[in-house]
Amino acid sequence: METLEFQSEARQLLQLMIHSIYSNKDTFLRELVSNASDALDKLRLEGFRDKDLEVDTSDLHIDIEVDAEQRTLTVRDNGIGMTRDDVVNLIGTIAKSGTAEFLRKVRESQEAAGPQDLIGQFGVGFYSTFMVADRVTLVTKHPRSEKGVRWESGGESTYTIEDVDDAPQGTAVTLHLKPVDTEDNLPDYTSTAKVREIVKRYADFITWPVRLVPGKPGDDGEPAEPTTINSRKALWARPSSEVSEDEYAEFYRHVSHDWNKPLETIRMQAEGTFEYQALLFLPSQAPMDLFMRERKRGVQLYVKRVFIMDDCEELMPEYLRFVKGVVDAQDLSLNVSREILQQDRQIALMRRRLVKKVLSTVKTMMADKPESYATFWREFGAAVKEGLIADAENRDAILAICSFDSTHDAEAQTTLAQYVERMKDDQQHIYYMTGDSRATVENSPHLEALRAKGFEVLVLTDTIDEMWVDSVPGFQGKQFQSIAKGQVDLETEEEKAQAEERRKDFADLLAWMTTALAERVKEVRLTSRLTTSPACVVGDAHDLTPTLEKMYRAMGQELPPVKRILELNPTHPLVTGLHEAFAKDEDHSRLEGTVELLHGMALLAEGGDLPDPAHFARVLSDHLQRTL
Repeated sequence: METLEFQSEARQLLQLMIHSIYSNKDTFLRELVSNASDALDKLRLEGFRDKDLEVDTSDLHIDIEVDAEQRTLTVRDNGIGMTRDDVVNLIGTIAKSGTAEFLRKVRESQEAAGPQDLIGQFGVGFYSTFMVADRVTLVTKHPRSEKGVRWESGGESTYTIEDVDDAPQGTAVTLHLKPVDTEDNLPDYTSTAKVREIVKRYADFITWPVRLVPGKPGDDGEPAEPTTINSRKALWARPSSEVSEDEYAEFYRHVSHDWNKPLETIRMQAEGTFEYQALLFLPSQAPMDLFMRERKRGVQLYVKRVFIMDDCEELMPEYLRFVKGVVDAQDLSLNVSREILQQDRQIALMRRRLVKKVLSTVKTMMADKPESYATFWREFGAAVKEGLIADAENRDAILAICSFDSTHDAEAQTTLAQYVERMKDDQQHIYYMTGDSRATVENSPHLEALRAKGFEVLVLTDTIDEMWVDSVPGFQGKQFQSIAKGQVDLETEEEKAQAEERRKDFADLLAWMTTALAERVKEVRLTSRLTTSPACVVGDAHDLTPTLEKMYRAMGQELPPVKRILELNPTHPLVTGLHEAFAKDEDHSRLEGTVELLHGMALLAEGGDLPDPAHFARVLSDHLQRTL
């Protein structure tokens, strides 16, 4: 037997492993089962590669044995095992000269954003056992070795290593557990119920059977025979032809906690230099917290069927937060505790492919399953449209699966492709209007001229619509144009000539009204967008809409007041009467009340708020009194 002393920095690293690296003590069992699973994989591959290697691969398994009386937990596999050199190089890595460099990197990364070194690079996953054990014993034997090796340490200053004659093939790690300490979140790991819970969470889908071997009688009433406690049913690893719809539905309930059946199942497999599999689901109903800030989002992440984390946000963007499922990678950049993903090229590539797969699935659903698509869009359309702002790379793909209400059909929604197909030959823009509801938009005076001339208008009533329309340049070469902002060109050449004459005729009235309403509007002008209403209020092409302005103010952002433009219908009797009265009488002060009412009515007609309702009521009362 050799007794070796840890270097001073190695002792520091052990303390770091025990107290700082892992946030959840349960993960020690994940590390041991994961190592055991790797050992079984390596033995099977080595058996295929080296036909002279005499190994039995007919019953590969992992056993977990608990002994409540002795307070021990043993994880045993009959895999490849280790030679003495392997033990020194792998388990003893922590005592080698690279420790100081590793410790330096951990310290640096902790100061930045947490430990960033990869699991296995320094062989530190095994040392998570010292979070829960006072002493750890490892006995292992490689098929090519005549003797086994026994390693033991208390995680303090020394460890021992010696040869043993009667060690079975494989590796057994025995933990002499610390006392239960509820204040330190240290549960009883000799409880078979706790072991089952951890295995179910972290190792339910690994290839090999994980068997629970009960300790002495009286241990939670478990039977004497070993029982397999992991399902091994990794549906994503089985051919789709061998998986039933009921199995998919059951698995969806498992990962989503949603008792409804999924709307659509998405399978994906990537092979080559970077391999991973994905089994994703589109829910049939939006969760209650879809638009809550504190909601959980993301898919479950596995590496070689070992569970790593729930709600992996790095693999699914915010606007697809409703997608549920599993991504299982063969290799992935994780931090030393395997609790945080690294931001690297592999993650970015996986995310990009997963997003494209989800969007293409929805597009296929739109064509082949219109009823399912209608359900999807009703439940998740508002969230998907957030991607038009956040995901410029996939903006065209998102636009292609969007549906909107429009003036073309009071019942059915339309896609942008259908809108463009119905556009008039000389139409250059995709017209839209935002509002609180369809009724508000359809009753708006802004629609009058477009409806009269047969132009279709998209009716956008989701809150997100106020934001994405300004950031999206267009669709299929056609730009989006708000009918409530800027100039809307609907006139023929003859009508433009007549409009020019009217502008000259109304020039003095418009200039006076602009001055009279200077505190409320930036300009008063004539318009061609009205047919039956006397006036409307519009914004400049790049102004914030009133709704968006309210949203920013509600979020606590102070904005300078946005003055809008008052447009007059030169053919309306009220406007022509105002024009005639202005021309007849040089004292225009008596017309100021009429001008204020005209502006107030325009605000009310679009569903807006009056700046001073009491003042408006007084002016209206005075005018009504004079008519009696």
